[in-house]
Amino acid sequence: MPVPTLSPQNSTPTSTAVAAAAMTNETVPKTAKLTLGDQEIDLPVMVGSEGEVAIDIRQLRAKTGAITFDPGLGNTGACLSKITFLDGEQGILRYAGYPIEELAQKSHFVEVMWLLLHQELPSAPQLSQFTHEVTHHTMLHEDLKELFQSLPKVGHPMAVCAAAVGALSTFYRKEGPHTREQNWIDAIRLLAKMPTIAAYSYKHSIGQPFMYPRNDLSYAGNILHMLFANPCERYEVNPITARALDLLLILHADHEQNCSTSTVRTVGSSGANLFASVSAGISALWGPLHGGANQAVIEMLMSIRDGKRTAREFMELAKKKDSGVRLMGFGHRVYKNYDPRALILKQACYDVLGQLGRKDPLLDIALELEQIALSDAYFIDRKLYPNVDFYSGIIYKALGIPVDMFTVFFAIGRMPGWVAQWLEYQADPEARITRPRQIYMGPTPRSYKQVAER
Repeated sequence: MPVPTLSPQNSTPTSTAVAAAAMTNETVPKTAKLTLGDQEIDLPVMVGSEGEVAIDIRQLRAKTGAITFDPGLGNTGACLSKITFLDGEQGILRYAGYPIEELAQKSHFVEVMWLLLHQELPSAPQLSQFTHEVTHHTMLHEDLKELFQSLPKVGHPMAVCAAAVGALSTFYRKEGPHTREQNWIDAIRLLAKMPTIAAYSYKHSIGQPFMYPRNDLSYAGNILHMLFANPCERYEVNPITARALDLLLILHADHEQNCSTSTVRTVGSSGANLFASVSAGISALWGPLHGGANQAVIEMLMSIRDGKRTAREFMELAKKKDSGVRLMGFGHRVYKNYDPRALILKQACYDVLGQLGRKDPLLDIALELEQIALSDAYFIDRKLYPNVDFYSGIIYKALGIPVDMFTVFFAIGRMPGWVAQWLEYQADPEARITRPRQIYMGPTPRSYKQVAER
C-alpha cells in the first residue's frame, strides 16, 4: 500500500498546532492535497471561529479506499460545536465565548446552565423562568425510591446514579422521534432531578431517610440540604459552603469533547433518549482517568499524610515507571499549560478554608507537590501541570462531602454540558450515527476444522 503524503496547497506544510492556530481565514489554504501512490485528491480545509484548522476527510475513503488511524481520537474533530472553546497550549477555557475566569467570579451555576444550552446569557425574565422550571422539577417519582432501596448500600454512588438516570427513561417514556419541545422538557427534568438522585444515592448508602428537595433554596443550597439534613432537626445552609459548591459546579460544567461528553454524543447518535445517553456518560465519567481522578487525588494526598514517605520522596518514586506510585491530578490530555480551572480552585482553597476557619494539612501537601513539579525538569518537560482534579477534592472535603461522592458532584456539574452537547447533536442536520473504522490486524481467511481435526 503506498504511503500517503498530505500537504496544504500553496502553503508551507507545518506540523505544529500552534502554527496552525496562528493562521487566519485569509492565510489558510482552501484545500489540502493528499498523495497516495500515483493518486492525488484535494481535501477541503476548515477553520474554526478561534482559528483552529481542520482537514475535512469525510470523502477520503470514498475517493481512495483509505482511512485514517488515530488511537484515542486526539487528532480527530468529531463534530462542529458552538458550546465550549478550549486551547490547551494557552490554557484557555471559554463557555460560548465567555472566559471561565469571569464566569467563576461573576456568574452562578443556573445562569451557566442556560448559557451552555443557548450559547447566550439569559435576560432577567429568561433567567427567572428557567430558575423556576429547574427548581420545580426536582422531585422524583415515588416509585423510583424502590430502585435505590433495591441496590446494595456498599455500591459506589456513581453506579447508583447511572442506574437511576437510566431509569428515568421508564418514567418519561415517549414513542416516536424526539421533538424539540420534548427534548427541552427532558433537559429541564434531568438538570433538576440530578441533585436529588445524587443525594438519594448518598442517603441510601448510609441508611438515612431521603430528604425531599426544597423550592425555597438555591440550586447548590438544595443539594447541601438533601445531602446533610435529616428529619430530626432543621438544617441551615451555610452561604459560604453553597457559594463554594456553586463555583465547583461552574468549573465542571463543560469541557469540550472529553471522554464522557463524547460518550453522551455517541449514544445519542443512535437515537437513544437523553436519559439513556447521559446514563452512559455518567459511567464514562466514573473512570479514574476521567472524573474519578478527584477521588484518587485525595486518596493520594491522604496516603502521603498517613504514610512514611515525604512529598519529595513520593515525587521521586512517581518518576519511576516500575515503582507502582502514580502522581494524580497532574497533566491533562488537552492542556499543555496550567489548567485555568486549577488556578481558580487553588485560590478558592485558601478562601473557603479561611472563611470556614479550617486548616487542612492536605492543602499543604498539595502545595508542596505542585512546587516540586513546577521546579523539576522531569515534570516540566512532560508539561505536567495541576489540573482541575488536583484542588477540587480539597474543597469538597472542606465542605464535608464524602470522598466517594466527589465524582458524583463532578457529574452534577457536568450535567448541563452533557445536555447541551446532546441537544446540539440532535439539532445538527448533518449528524450521523457514530461509527469509527478500524485497522484489522487479525488472521487472514482460513477454513473451519471439526474439533477432532484441530
